[in-house]
Amino acid sequence: MVDLRKPRFDRPTVLRHIDLLLPVLAFAIAGIGVVMVYSATRGPATDMRPADTVFLYRQMLFVCMGAAVMVLSAWIGHRWAQRLALPIHLGLLVLLVGVLVVGVEVKGARAWFQFAGYQFQPSEFGKVAVIVALAAWMGAMREVGAIRLAVAILIVGAPVGLILLQPDLGTILVYGAIAAGMILVAGTRGRHLLILGLILVTGMVMVFQSELLADYQVKRLLVFVDEEANTAASYNLEQAQVAIGNGGLSGTGLFEGTQNISDLVPEQQTDFIFTVIAEETGFVGSAVVLGLIGLLLARVWRIGRMADDRYGMLLATGVFSMLLFQVFQSVGMSTGIMPITGIPLPLVSYGGSSILTTFIALGLVESVHMRRHHHKTRAAL
Repeated sequence: MVDLRKPRFDRPTVLRHIDLLLPVLAFAIAGIGVVMVYSATRGPATDMRPADTVFLYRQMLFVCMGAAVMVLSAWIGHRWAQRLALPIHLGLLVLLVGVLVVGVEVKGARAWFQFAGYQFQPSEFGKVAVIVALAAWMGAMREVGAIRLAVAILIVGAPVGLILLQPDLGTILVYGAIAAGMILVAGTRGRHLLILGLILVTGMVMVFQSELLADYQVKRLLVFVDEEANTAASYNLEQAQVAIGNGGLSGTGLFEGTQNISDLVPEQQTDFIFTVIAEETGFVGSAVVLGLIGLLLARVWRIGRMADDRYGMLLATGVFSMLLFQVFQSVGMSTGIMPITGIPLPLVSYGGSSILTTFIALGLVESVHMRRHHHKTRAAL
């Protein structure tokens, strides 16, 4: 007799479908990031002054926590995230309002909560919340019409408006890239995409002409057009390019970068971590790191194509868009082909919020791969 009752979810069964390459690549990249963060923050170590290990231990802690949350998010599963999409999104909005009220201000932006010496940036975790909400909303229908597209814009626009008040231009651009990638893959009509593009351009112009952005953020953008527009910002870019040029083919050697040791590149453990990689490991090392990231992106894209429904496919698309844009922007602003906006290199740059967000997102993608046969099995039963 065939049992027609609703099949129970069997976690031991889905464990057989784990994609091992995804976590291996993620941990390899994160391991390189730990070494590079240590190199960027250790200082000129001597017999009288030992190397600074504060950032090293913190980054190692973040990676260990990231491994735990990746396993947890994959184990709980992306289906639970789909069911909780609305409360997760509302929770994000509450946190973004809260950080404007009681958050700490760092370099002109009020974007962090601070607890026991550690900072928590809700807009980073909000990237995953927006991906889940968009995937749940647009994945419910085969085609995204005007009304569904308008709601999707509202899903992204609400947190973006709050982040603009911080202000954090770099994170806003990442949210925009996530939305653009997911809306495009969801099957939005061409005329709707054109209208959306015009709205985005108009909105960007209005933001740049307003007083919402901090003065230093505007000057950073002006450097991309004219390197002489601002001395401080152009200095950052110049030193970053010198560091990359010093690396040559094989690099100056680990912990031997002159620009790095002299601390001439500002924020080199976060925004400009790629300059440390390029200077100390050269073109070869940079190619290896970017190659590993490229393999990770290819794996995320492949899992999205293997997903058993539109929700899983769009979820992987959102994670892919988030990582791809951050890599392109982070490397691009270090080399001078993109404006300086302060975006971390995923899994490599120092920062707990960024590391944990990336691992949570990859855990959800792993869940898509692990459960890609479960939906079909239930349909067959």
